[in-house]
Order: sequence, then structure tokens, then C-alpha cells
Amino acid sequence: MGFHIMHSLSQLVRSFTPGNRMPRQILVTSALPYANGQIHLGHLVEYIQTDIWVRFQKLRGHNCRLFCADDTHGTAIMIRARQEGRSEEAMIADMRLDHIRDFSGFDIEFDNYGSTNSDQNRQLCHEIWSALRAANIVIEKPAERLFDPEVGTFLADRFVKGTCPKCGAEDQHGDACEKCLANYAPTELVNPRSTLSGAKPELRSSTQLFVQIEHLHEYLSTWTQTSGALQPEIANFLKNNFLADPLRDWDVSRPAKYFGFEIPDSPGNYWYVWFDAPIGYIASTAEWCQRTGEKLDDWWKNPESEIHHFIGKDITYFHTLFWPAMLHTAGFQLPSKVHIHGFLTVNGEKMSKSKGTFISAATYLKHLDPAYLRYYYASKQGPRVDDLDLNVVDFQTKVDADLVNKFVNIASRCAKLLEGQSLAEVYPDDGGLFRENAEAAERIAELYENCDTNAALREIMLLADKANQYIDAKQPWVVKKDLARLAEVRDICTVGLNLFRQLATYLAPVLPRIAQATGELLGIPILHWNDVHTPVLGQTVRPYSHLMKRVDTKKVHAMIEESKPAESATPESPPVATGGPVSNSFGDTSDELAKEALTAEHCTIDELMKADLRVARVLEAKHVEGADKLLQLTLSLGGDVTRNVFAGIKKAYKPEDLVGQLVICCANLKPRQMKFGLSEGMVLAVGPGGSDVFLLRGDSGAKPGMRVH
Repeated sequence: MGFHIMHSLSQLVRSFTPGNRMPRQILVTSALPYANGQIHLGHLVEYIQTDIWVRFQKLRGHNCRLFCADDTHGTAIMIRARQEGRSEEAMIADMRLDHIRDFSGFDIEFDNYGSTNSDQNRQLCHEIWSALRAANIVIEKPAERLFDPEVGTFLADRFVKGTCPKCGAEDQHGDACEKCLANYAPTELVNPRSTLSGAKPELRSSTQLFVQIEHLHEYLSTWTQTSGALQPEIANFLKNNFLADPLRDWDVSRPAKYFGFEIPDSPGNYWYVWFDAPIGYIASTAEWCQRTGEKLDDWWKNPESEIHHFIGKDITYFHTLFWPAMLHTAGFQLPSKVHIHGFLTVNGEKMSKSKGTFISAATYLKHLDPAYLRYYYASKQGPRVDDLDLNVVDFQTKVDADLVNKFVNIASRCAKLLEGQSLAEVYPDDGGLFRENAEAAERIAELYENCDTNAALREIMLLADKANQYIDAKQPWVVKKDLARLAEVRDICTVGLNLFRQLATYLAPVLPRIAQATGELLGIPILHWNDVHTPVLGQTVRPYSHLMKRVDTKKVHAMIEESKPAESATPESPPVATGGPVSNSFGDTSDELAKEALTAEHCTIDELMKADLRVARVLEAKHVEGADKLLQLTLSLGGDVTRNVFAGIKKAYKPEDLVGQLVICCANLKPRQMKFGLSEGMVLAVGPGGSDVFLLRGDSGAKPGMRVH
């Protein structure tokens, strides 16, 4: 009991340390997954992003809660249950278990995971509907809607596909275009078809209930443009595409047959799924409040409570116009921030079942570590509404290079040398590395706060580089051979493991399992962001077990093969080039490997690290008199550090085109005296030579002097 009291007091004190504001109360939601299908890698872009943000806020000491629920109503649920010969309730109960299993497998933790078919949601729908009625913004009028003659039901917007009436993109849903983000009525689609049966829908008239959100036009304009709740590009999109004209009435009812809540004052009509689904955010909170003794109004009607929604860009319209209109009318708090992200592509294309890139969460978990995907997604996401591409080769390279070779490598090299022994009692001199890592805390925290995990991870990996350079220079595995210097080994490893713990703290929102394992390794759990300011001393280092393995290419291939339809699956092993070039999904053939085979002999990471590869900027480039192939380059490695390099690229590049460009050079190549002068390095390039030479470049964001890993 005493430990828990002291721990709580300690955490409270750390919450008030300089750099931290007073603890915030933050309510967070992710979009509700539909109960008609399994979770797949596209869904996980959002849920992983949300979980990372919530874990970060909790690590900072804030009262942050994450709520979600299954979206359970609509025509598709009703039809699938009918096809399976069971009730809708039984079907959605099974899917709920599958969803919770998949989220848990990816370390996504909800404070409550509810269902839109709950009693709490029904009661809240009644409350908000009554408020809309009282505001006199609900009307009844006939409407033409699409009807599937084969299935015998009116079609929800999402169960009609056709050509976008705005931009002409094909295979778009009946409510919004994924390409141009335009919203429209399903009756406006060109060449519509039912996704339930493939039939051409018929136009039929029915009496519907509509909410006239045009009455809130001025309020919504002010909120979207001045509240700061939306990304600038989203605010501008709404201003130019919706708010410039009168807002159309929102159709919120569906006639029987329909699985959902019947509207109490309109028998035979049911609330459309987009009415009761977002109310599910509040209902899930209500379930948690009932379980914990909290008050719902303290979270949804309290100006001091922040509300953050994480959604995909395809449902922007509903969350930034309809939903705020409902909340405002019913007296609930509007979101403090709507974090909108783009779509997932795989290898530059839409996810494809035939290519095996439409991968379910369950299939992924059978083959690969969830930490890989959490890190990869985080490394690709920023605060803008950009699409995220899962490139399979890049996925493996980034995980191996960043997590295994840089991050985990620190613990692996130090913990094994100190296993069963204690860390130093006084923190050794490390040249200021621990202090530098600690000083990065607020900078990295700001990036996490702004959902710029891409930039946050880059900052963290730069710190990991410096930690590895320290260990490389000290070489504790060599020092250990001298029994008289064992105290020095302890000091080196104490520094290394403390630097690792700082990095594990910064990465804890992304890699919670490694953060937990780090606490177990050193005997002190990572509990708060401010843990980075205090070194761990005197603790016994527990036995070390591998924190992460490199990505197994065979397992990646097996996952893709399992995701293909049975009729298109190929043998377990990838094809081998025998009579002609083999190409991947990008059209890359094996021609170059046929010309120059991969080296069979492996090199160690230590051997590879001997080559000091750096980003360099070309300050000057000029022809070399008397040389047919050479250009003379003056390379800047940052500041006044330069290298004079002679490069055989004259037939491929003009000197004036190279000035200012970022290239990759080997900065520790032994200088070579040539008849034209001293060459102090080498720029890296590929190609057979002559005019077919291609320089390796630094990507955007790279700076002269950065080391290549």
C-alpha cells in the first residue's frame, strides 16, 4: 500500500515539473469500425495513430481516455445476418470479439469499447433527437432514393458505387469520392450499381426526415474557420466546397426494413446509421462512466474537457458539419481537434486482394511482430492529410535499420556485458549525452502532441546514432578482456543502458512492449515522460532476452500469399529467375542481379560501420583538365569541413547541375594521390559507367554531415 501511495505522489509531482502544463482532461475517439467486416491494415493506420497519441498523453501525466465502439446498424448488417441464418445481434456480438482480439494484438488499448446497439446509445439518440426537434430544424419531405430490386431494400449510401459526378473517378461510394473528396447524393452517381447484389438500382420515392443544418450555417462557418479544431487544408476545403453555398438538408431516416433504432415520433422509420454512429462516442463514454463512477457531463459538457476525434478523410463531411451541428444543438461540447488522416496504399497502389496486399490484422499477427507496423506507420505519419504508403521493401529496411541495428542494438551490446551485475552508483561522465537526450524531451513531446510522429522518430533516431557512436568509441567488449578495467566496463554500460532507457521512454507510445521490457531489464518501470531526466543507478541488470528480431522475408511473403484468394495463390517460395527476368509489382526485374550477383559472403554490422558514409553538399564542381571521365567536386560535410573528391561521372552530369545538390560520400576513405590532385573520399553511385551513372542522393530533410545507416 505504501509503495502505491508514494508512487502516486511521485507521478503527481512529475506532472507539475517545468515544461509540463497542469494535467489536462482529454477524451479521445477513433472512428467506429463497421461490424460487417474484419479489421485490416488500412483500418490500423488510424487506430495505431490514435493509440500512440493517447499513450503519449498518459505518459505525460494527463487524464486521457480513449473510447470507441462497433458501428452495428444498417442494411449490410441485416442482409449478412439473413444470409448466415442468424440474428443481427448474434452476428455483431461475434464480430465485436474479433475486433477486440485484433486491437489487443496490436497493443491498442481502449478505456471502453462499446456498441452502437447499446441501451446507452438508444437513450442518447432520443436525447439529441429531442433537442433537434425542439430547435425546429427537423422536417419531413419525400425523397427519391436508390432501391435494390434483387435484395428488396433501399440502399445505404455506402452500398452504392459508381462514377463520381464531380471528377469522373470510377468505383466511388454513393456519398463521397475518395479521389476529389466531393460529397453528393447517391442518386447523382453516374452508372450506379448495388454492392449488395451488383444490380442496377431503381429510383423509388419514400418520405424521409431531414435536419436543416443550414440554420446553423453561420455558427458552423465560424467554428470551422476560427476554432483551430481543423487542419488548415480541411478548413479551406470546407470553406470552398460546402460553406460557400447553402448547406443541404441532411437525410437522417430510413424506412423499414432496416436494422437500427426506430425513431420514437416517426413509427416505421429508423435513424440512419450516420445519425446514431457518432453518438456512439458519447454512449461508449457513458458505459465507462457507469463502470467507474464518473459523470458523463464532466466529459461531454465541460469546457475544460478536451475532445479529440481521429478519423479518415473520407468521413470529413460528417464529422466537421453534421456532427458539430448535432452537438451544438443538444448542448454538448464540440471537438477541440479533429485529427484527419489520409488513406493507406501498398506499394503505391490501392490494397488488392488478388495481389495479397489486402491484409487483415489477424493474418498479419500470424506472421509478424505488431511492433514493426506500429513503428512503420508512426515513421510515415505527420500532421497533414497525406496518404500513407506501405512499401514492403521499405518496411523491412526501416524496421531493421532503425529498431534492430540502432535502437535495440544499444541494449543488446551493453546488457549482456553487465548481466547479473549492478549499474554504477554514480552516473559516469558521458560527454553530455544524457543531458542532451533529456533536453530533447520537450522538443519531441511537441512533435507527438502535433501528431508529427514522422519528425519525432527522426529526432529519436538521431539520439540513437549518438548513443551507438559512444559505445563504438568505448568498445566495452574489448575493455572487458582486461580484468583490471572491469569498473570501466560497468561505467560504459551504465551510460549505454541509461541512454537506451531514455530512448525507450521516448518510444514508449509507439513501442509499449519494449518500454515494459526495459523496465523489467533494469528493475524500474517506465512510468512518466519525465523519467528521461533521472538516470537509473545501482540497479541489478536482469538477464537479457532479445527485444526484437529482424524482419523475416519469408514470413512477409507467407503473409502476402495467405492474403491472396485461393485461386491466385502461388507457391510458398518466391520464384527464381531461370529463363528470363522476374519482376515485382513495380516492374523491377532481376536483370541487374543477373549481371552482378549478390555477394555470398556476409559482413558484420561492425565491419559495415567502418565505412563512414555521410550526406554531403556539392559546393563546387568542375571539369578536370586532361581527364575524360572525372569531375572535381568540393563537398561540404557541414560548417567548414570539406572533402576534395574526384568522381568518374563526367559523361553523366554537367558540373553546373551538381552545385548545391546533396550526395552520399564515404568520408573516411583513405586519401589517394592522383596525378590531378589528392582525392579525399568517394561519392556513391550506381550503374555500369559512362553516361549510365546515377548518384545516390540525400532525401528531403537530410543535412550535410548526417551519417548514413
